[in-house]
Amino acid sequence: MSDFEYQPEDNETTRATVRSSVRVTPEDREEVRLLTLAVAEPAGYFQEGQNVGVLIPGPHAFGNKYHHRYYTIAQARPAGDGTELELLVRRCFYIDEVSGEQYPGLASNLLCDAREGDAITLTGPYRSAFRVPADPASNLLMLGTGTGVAPFRAFLRRIYDERKSEQQGWQGQVRLYYGARSGADLLYMNDENHDLDQYYDQATFQAIKALRAGLLSDEADALGQGVADHAGEILKLVQDGRTHVYLAGMKKVADTLDQVMARAAGSAAAWQDLKQKLVEERRWSELTYH
Repeated sequence: MSDFEYQPEDNETTRATVRSSVRVTPEDREEVRLLTLAVAEPAGYFQEGQNVGVLIPGPHAFGNKYHHRYYTIAQARPAGDGTELELLVRRCFYIDEVSGEQYPGLASNLLCDAREGDAITLTGPYRSAFRVPADPASNLLMLGTGTGVAPFRAFLRRIYDERKSEQQGWQGQVRLYYGARSGADLLYMNDENHDLDQYYDQATFQAIKALRAGLLSDEADALGQGVADHAGEILKLVQDGRTHVYLAGMKKVADTLDQVMARAAGSAAAWQDLKQKLVEERRWSELTYH
């Protein structure tokens, strides 16, 4: 949704306060921060996997009244009489195609610069394409790159932390395939933040990380290589009627996955038939961006 299209009403916005901001990547690498926001809304109003909008009043370039960007909630839980939610934010910059100058992304830099007590204006939440299955015997196949892995972080907390009091807990197989440009970009497996470590002792969970092979490749290429290395296992999992597939990150990820899995399935037609079956049964979900 562009700045030109978005014209919020007063009752469409929510005031949030920054509770904490923690950098999760090393100082000498691209900055990614985990923000915890306190929101004055009924407990449980925000749920994991949903999107919220960050609204920055203008005026901005080209006379835009608002600047509006979406972020996926990385985790949400009740906190007293309101709600706390977490956002995973990568500090972004863009290059002007005409002048060649670098400019900071408005929303990402505002969030990364925010400190405890600062106010943030949110819109939403918006319905997510992702849902955790109600049946704990379901298999979860999660594939993502960059901060697109945020909803998966929330999924893991939901199925392992919130369900740990249940007699059997989560019984289905859970697989996370994650592509990155460098080791430091593996947001949940680096020296600064070991979010996934606590789940490695789960019999059902496995995280497969893949790094890009060369300077000209990106995290989507890395994920593609990781999928290719485990294509047989992934195909078997997808063929299981209990499996739900979640895809998040750059749009290129979906194209790369199709190419790799077409080879594993024997043909592009065979893979598309299998994929369409999951789509029709509402077991295939994508949340991608260009």
